[in-house]
Amino acid sequence: MEKGILYFSAPWCESCGVLTPVIDQMAKEGIKIKKINIDYDAQYTEEFKVQSVPTLISTDMNGNEIKRIAAGGMTKEQVLKWFNS
Repeated sequence: MEKGILYFSAPWCESCGVLTPVIDQMAKEGIKIKKINIDYDAQYTEEFKVQSVPTLISTDMNGNEIKRIAAGGMTKEQVLKWFNS
């Protein structure tokens, strides 16, 4: 089963500005990532009941939530450990 990450962020979020380069690097390395700007994609924000940013949600190949984490201040290694566990 192929997993992916939904990355909920906002341009005004300082923690998102720190995490976005980490997420971009992971995407370049082949992890499926969908970036969701909560200011413009309210449908996803409501569907997944996201309360804060940045939030990462691991999903299965059908888009079903596996797990989530409020991801402020996480390093690439921490995100990978969370994603692969």
